[in-house]
Amino acid sequence: MANAGCAAWVVGPYLPANSCNTRAALSAGHIYERSDVTAPLIEKTLQSETAGSQTADLGDLPEWNLADLYPGPDTAEFSADLERARQQADTFAQRWKGRLASLAAHDTAGLAASIAQYEDLSDLIGRIGSFASLHYVGDTTDQERAKFYGDTQQALTEISTTLLFFELELNRIDDDAMVMAMKHPDLACYRPWIEDLRKERPYQLEDRIEQLFHEKSLTGRAAWNRLFDETMAGLRFDIDGKELSLEPALNLLVNPEAEQRQAAAEELARVFDQNIRLFTLITNTLAKDKDISDQWRNFEDVADSRHLANRVERPVVEALVSAVVEAYPRLSHRYYAMKAKWLGMDRLCHWDRNAPLPNEDTRTVPWTKAKTRVLEAYAGFAPEMADIASRFFDGNWIDAPVREGKSPGAFAHPTVPSAHPYVLLNYQGKTRDVMTLAHELGHGVHQVLAAGQGALMAPTPLTLAETASVFGEMLTFRSLLDDETDPKRRKALLASKVEDMLNTVVRQIAFYCFERKVHSERKKGELTSGQLGEIWLDVQRESLGPAIEFRPGYEVFWAYIPHFIHSPFYVYAYAFGDCLVNSLYAQYQQAEDGFAAKYFDMLKAGGSKHHSELLKPFGLDASDPSFWQMGLTMIENMISEIETLDQTGQ
Repeated sequence: MANAGCAAWVVGPYLPANSCNTRAALSAGHIYERSDVTAPLIEKTLQSETAGSQTADLGDLPEWNLADLYPGPDTAEFSADLERARQQADTFAQRWKGRLASLAAHDTAGLAASIAQYEDLSDLIGRIGSFASLHYVGDTTDQERAKFYGDTQQALTEISTTLLFFELELNRIDDDAMVMAMKHPDLACYRPWIEDLRKERPYQLEDRIEQLFHEKSLTGRAAWNRLFDETMAGLRFDIDGKELSLEPALNLLVNPEAEQRQAAAEELARVFDQNIRLFTLITNTLAKDKDISDQWRNFEDVADSRHLANRVERPVVEALVSAVVEAYPRLSHRYYAMKAKWLGMDRLCHWDRNAPLPNEDTRTVPWTKAKTRVLEAYAGFAPEMADIASRFFDGNWIDAPVREGKSPGAFAHPTVPSAHPYVLLNYQGKTRDVMTLAHELGHGVHQVLAAGQGALMAPTPLTLAETASVFGEMLTFRSLLDDETDPKRRKALLASKVEDMLNTVVRQIAFYCFERKVHSERKKGELTSGQLGEIWLDVQRESLGPAIEFRPGYEVFWAYIPHFIHSPFYVYAYAFGDCLVNSLYAQYQQAEDGFAAKYFDMLKAGGSKHHSELLKPFGLDASDPSFWQMGLTMIENMISEIETLDQTGQ
């Protein structure tokens, strides 16, 4: 389902992860995605791995129409925009380089004009990069697509190198001079972006070093990311005589038959182990690459660069992590002990953790019913929300079928404000697939609403980017629950939701703890595959509890989690978003008229406001430790409700 598990496509070939310009990298078109493909997103039964957009049970599945960006990769329109971006970048640098401090002091209108031009260029570059990425993920095994994507990355890296001076030079302007300049009405509209950008100042390097980091990213981090992606896409798993790619193989971990789950887990472990030296090398290389960047920029903690990109303070994240870790026994340990009992086991083998629940509704949900369910749930909250979500269906902004070579999982890509978002799914007709649709459409609605902020301020920090997606998912779940009258099915539905929340909160915080240990240990030297496996198992034992038995082979399952490779420490954003939405939803249930208006104002703000300012109208404060307890209490209460139903024999 929705809360974890997606191919990682952190877009930013032209503004790499190493760049100090983290805010700009987000504005370039960050894809909001999932992290643990073993967690709920893959909890679907295997339907088909054949190409095409239709099956007898699912109906017609939509494929996206990228022509709203460009007609195709080898078209005059794409080539013309790429050349226009080159020329405009050169002209921009010739006009503004070396002049910004003078403009701040003597020509504020000119400084505002330079930012407006930079924003227009960001939109154009983002459109080009978005198309290349979306075209590539449609089939990552296709060599022509891979070449097109790589060539576009190279071209955009060269273009953005020309523009690299702009944010660096803006940040060198004296504080007092910038404060005075922002009083000018032409510049005031960019105040949130400027103030946000200047948070990078303590970590900004000399221009030539920034340029070196930027240009080398193409043959450094970006190349290792691509190697991981293409290796994963090319893996094949032989299960009961069928050759499967990663996603269908993972899907078998939720097969009703225990023998199938075990066979899938053992084959996944075998293939991962065959490639473990490569994945170990990739992990070591990228962890060291990040460490070098962190040292040059004087980040104190291994996760501080992520916190800066998320515009969230380290103590806030530490409070979240501490609250979740402290709650492990009350949440995951308690729930999995119940599940083992339901399945007639003393302990769950690791391949049984996501086994179908007794009385779970395993009926196939056709695409049209999934669409109707989500739109009706959205409309029940606010007609405007459903109207925006409808555009994704009407405009072919969704790519739903499972196809050979297609990126696994699900994501929502905002592209750029001058265009519209796109959603990728691998829809296989299970209830959790419906929830995935609700989740990604929540991202899409958020992205549409925030587009009015423009290319520089529309992108939302990851900690708040999950708000709309999880909220949309919660609306859909409550709609399903309200319609369910059978007590046993209701219990199964509640249990399924609890599993999703555990995968979103407990599982993702465990991943964050794993990353912290890996990056900290990497400072001492390279880690062996065995060391990585031991760290992985230690974290899993602590987070999932004694009711889970980790059989041989599970020690290599860290290797395919894409966020560890593409966006270190991204994962805590899921827990942040889930706990936030739990608190928001509790308020919605008790709120008088006006909640929806405040909610839409929050989404429309995009990245123009800090999380404290956005949450204030709801009376919420993420810096207060009790804030996290509210979200965790909702999960605990749902587990208690399941226990009550269980004790009454329902």
